[in-house]
Amino acid sequence: MIKYYFINKFDTNNIDKQDKQTTIIYRNYSTKIDPSLILKIKKYCKKKSIKFYLSNNIRLAIKLNLDGAYIPSFNKSLKHLAYSYKRNFKIVGSAHNLKEIRIKENQNVTRIFLSSLFKRNKNFLGINRFKLLSKLTKKNIVILGGISSNNKKKLFLLDQSDFAGISYFE
Repeated sequence: MIKYYFINKFDTNNIDKQDKQTTIIYRNYSTKIDPSLILKIKKYCKKKSIKFYLSNNIRLAIKLNLDGAYIPSFNKSLKHLAYSYKRNFKIVGSAHNLKEIRIKENQNVTRIFLSSLFKRNKNFLGINRFKLLSKLTKKNIVILGGISSNNKKKLFLLDQSDFAGISYFE
């Protein structure tokens, strides 16, 4: 089971609570990305044996030798396919519907974060629609949206164990 924890700021207290099966994804779209901050987070995660991905900036993730990159659903670019990177560098991405799943497949992501399973927002899928969409791709699926300790047991109904979130980890 791989868990993905989205962070917007560098807080060592929350990272310290995570185990080695957790991957940290830094996504802060409100400010300009500071490479020195990214390196600081990378160094801290490496010390804790936790993988670290950067959101929506594959070029910088490759340049800083991170473990991977996350492509949000609104990013439809294929530019990164021309980049060369190490074999163990992973690219993951999120989708909310079949069209976005096909875009992520074209972007050659290794895992697709499908949302939202439990969180009732504009992208809400629910269990049945989630199962249907996850069967339409051969890519590994990661559950995203509204995971809590109460509904975590329901993940086994979906034959999925990988999940991502924010509030679950805090």
